[in-house]
Amino acid sequence: MLQRMKLYLTMLALGGVLLGTAACASAQTSRRVYVRVAPPAERVEVVTVSPGPGHVWVKGYYRWTGRAYVWVPGRWVVVRRGYHTWVPGHWAHDRHGWYWIEGHWR
Repeated sequence: MLQRMKLYLTMLALGGVLLGTAACASAQTSRRVYVRVAPPAERVEVVTVSPGPGHVWVKGYYRWTGRAYVWVPGRWVVVRRGYHTWVPGHWAHDRHGWYWIEGHWR
């Protein structure tokens, strides 16, 4: 009985930590980082053969390092359970400059 209570309290504490971490990560991703210089034109990539069923190609993109744009190559990823479409990330522009919108599953 005592071990069950310890396990329950441990799981409860772990859940609280995970929930707090998710809240912090969510708050950080909503802050835009603006870049004054437009990103370079996208590279043309050769899409390799799929490693198997249930994979989707995530195209490459330019990432801002704080000083320059760096190319992040495309890759195959496993489709997340419950989703079927990958919406690619992209650079958008408004009056403040260029900012990155993360790709996500739909």
